[in-house]
Amino acid sequence: MRSLGLRLLKSAPMENEYKPAVQWVDISAEQAGQRIDNFLLRALKGVPKSRIYRLLRKGEVRVNKGRIRAEYRLKAGDQVRIPPVRVAETRPATPGSHALQRLNNAIIYEDERLLVLDKPSGMAVHGGSGLSYGVIEGLRALRPGAPYLELVHRLDRETSGCLMIAKKRSELRTLHELLRRGGVQKRYLLLAAGDWSHGPRQVDAALKKNQLSGGERLVRIDPNGKSALTRFRCLETFSGTSLVEAELETGRTHQIRVHATSAGHPLAGDEKYGDPVFNRRMRELGLKRLFLHAHYLAFEDVERDRSFEVSAPLGADLRAAIQQLEKSPDTRADDGKAVW
Repeated sequence: MRSLGLRLLKSAPMENEYKPAVQWVDISAEQAGQRIDNFLLRALKGVPKSRIYRLLRKGEVRVNKGRIRAEYRLKAGDQVRIPPVRVAETRPATPGSHALQRLNNAIIYEDERLLVLDKPSGMAVHGGSGLSYGVIEGLRALRPGAPYLELVHRLDRETSGCLMIAKKRSELRTLHELLRRGGVQKRYLLLAAGDWSHGPRQVDAALKKNQLSGGERLVRIDPNGKSALTRFRCLETFSGTSLVEAELETGRTHQIRVHATSAGHPLAGDEKYGDPVFNRRMRELGLKRLFLHAHYLAFEDVERDRSFEVSAPLGADLRAAIQQLEKSPDTRADDGKAVW
């Protein structure tokens, strides 16, 4: 009896686990166009990517009763078989009322297809890496009845400003195609060290992601990396600093920060790629975050005959830093070099 009891315990599902039945999903026009692996990652939330790709390789996922590869793009009318997958049952993190109100107040544009948020600095675009939730989870909690909310692009956690969220699958496809073709204008405001009035107008340098031994992700200029082009325009100079507008021609991770540092003008408040002495000086003036703000987005959607543009002004904290610089006495030595 004792051994039978042990066998029963082993075969019973673990507490907080569940095993759903086979699912059959008919793909709608809104869902069409996405890769099957991305579709499964959304349909099987909490299942590791490695498990998703193993299901595809083994043929446990079928489309129209046939095996498919991970890169297969779904079509309207496809029937997808999703096999039963046992996953640890997790309760989705629920942002607090303060966070939800903050997100609600940050919405600067919305129609039936698109929502644009002035993303607060310090809030990640999605949960993960130790974060229970981000912008997208917060918006889904804020709009529990919304059938579809997906990030169109991303911003670094410490970067504030315009962030697009698609409310329809077709809108996501349209905007992804525009982004791929360079059809979306993305402009940022940044505060950089030094006088950039005579500096480079653009930086064209390939970028490659690296992992340090401590697990911190860094991006480096590397000819073997992905192409990256940033255009810079100096708007105003202060004592040893410059307010600059940057326009992205490509959208690589940490692109503006790395390109600015490579040009000799690291961003204020950049703890990863910046100048510690410059950052300390900026903290003394009251700046407590990265000075990088996505202030403008625009695109032309010929297919739907629409022009779109939206802007988000600098937040109060960044405006206060500028005001302090305007009042700050000249901090340069007689030879013109910054003394800090």
